[in-house]
Amino acid sequence: MRKSDLIKEISLKTGIERLHTEAVTEAFMHCVKESISSNESVFLRGFGTFMVKKRAPKLARNISKGTFMSLPEHFVPAFKPSKEFSKKVRARLGSGDKE
Repeated sequence: MRKSDLIKEISLKTGIERLHTEAVTEAFMHCVKESISSNESVFLRGFGTFMVKKRAPKLARNISKGTFMSLPEHFVPAFKPSKEFSKKVRARLGSGDKE
């Protein structure tokens, strides 16, 4: 599902005009990006948490040249789904791991 599909789906389910739905979706994404870039997590009960994770420094290999390079410690955005979200995905996709 792409962003345009998501906006269309939300518009249909809520009865809100597509342009308003798009504005709200854009504002939501902007708020999440701003919070994450300020090292502040965004917690949505029943959905999950958007957060920043720290990656340790490591040695990486350039396969085409066969050389190694050092990657410094860095930060990446991450998403951790809630237990409820994870259960629904497992139940729907039949993973077999029931909690």
